[in-house]
Amino acid sequence: MIPPLRLPGILLAGLLLSACGGSDDLAAVEQLRPVRVFTVTDNGEIRQRTFSGISQSAQESRLSFKVGGNIVELPIQVGDQISPGELIARLDASSFELEAEQARANLIQAQANQRNARANYDRAKNLYENANASRNDLDTARAGAESAEAEVKAAQKALEIAELNRSYTRLNANAACAVASVAVELNENVKSGEEIAKVNCGADIEVAVGVPEGLIAQMNRQIPTMVRFNAIPGTPFAAAVTEIGVAGSSSAATFPVVVQLTEADPRMRPNMAAQVTFEFINREGAAIHVVPASAVVNDQNGRFVYLAEPAGDGTATVTRHDVELGELTENGIEIFAGLEDGDLVVTAGVSAIRDQQTVLLP
Repeated sequence: MIPPLRLPGILLAGLLLSACGGSDDLAAVEQLRPVRVFTVTDNGEIRQRTFSGISQSAQESRLSFKVGGNIVELPIQVGDQISPGELIARLDASSFELEAEQARANLIQAQANQRNARANYDRAKNLYENANASRNDLDTARAGAESAEAEVKAAQKALEIAELNRSYTRLNANAACAVASVAVELNENVKSGEEIAKVNCGADIEVAVGVPEGLIAQMNRQIPTMVRFNAIPGTPFAAAVTEIGVAGSSSAATFPVVVQLTEADPRMRPNMAAQVTFEFINREGAAIHVVPASAVVNDQNGRFVYLAEPAGDGTATVTRHDVELGELTENGIEIFAGLEDGDLVVTAGVSAIRDQQTVLLP
């Protein structure tokens, strides 16, 4: 019979032996980490990319004067429809009219000097032919006549410039347009080249977007393009690429691309928020797979994912597979190579597993 005082010790020893005996089973259970998996499917050879932009008129002009001055007439307002030749703004032409009058007077004076110099040359020529003037007298008269003729030509050009400057005080429309904005006020003094108004001519609408450097090499004028406007929900519009930038912007690694709507709609307006969608064909026509970004792991050997191979008993063996990445999209990250349809990619628990490890499937 076991003494009562020794019974707790025996029980404790039995518990310890029992625990040691099951340590292998506990370790095996601890190694089976639960993971979450994602089934890979084929997204086809075409991938869509959408970029935000602002619509604008395909024929947008910023009008300005070629000369400076004070605005004395400004008959246009935002939204006005203007016809070819219609007045947009007019400057005070007083000073330019005075300059034209002065140039005209200078021309008259130069023409008088020319007639006098010509008469002197004709006289010297007759005297020289009759041996009553020296060769030097003839050359001097000829030089005077030629100089007077040059002064007349210079005065004529000065008058033309003065007349042009006076005509530049009127800013007229050269096409049928709509006034998008007016940047000045009546009686305001403006400089040469300063914007007076912005006008949109024609009904064509285009949208400018920035395309990342990774896609600009695949951009061409035949790429399928669709445009959607936030103000016109549910209605996509076909478009065509008209301009492809060859230099990126200084603030971001994007290249300017302009698309023009191929169909007109009265609901379209310049300065509307738009979404432009391009359809890019994958390199060499290979299928594109998209997986959650959490499935991709990066180490010193490159980028890879863990594929789960089910064993049929609720467990699976994970293996490392190197992959070639594409763009990050709203649905996940593109995989160009390394995956096949039906693969099970581990998406949760990747940081706690290793190659050839056995895991628990959900």
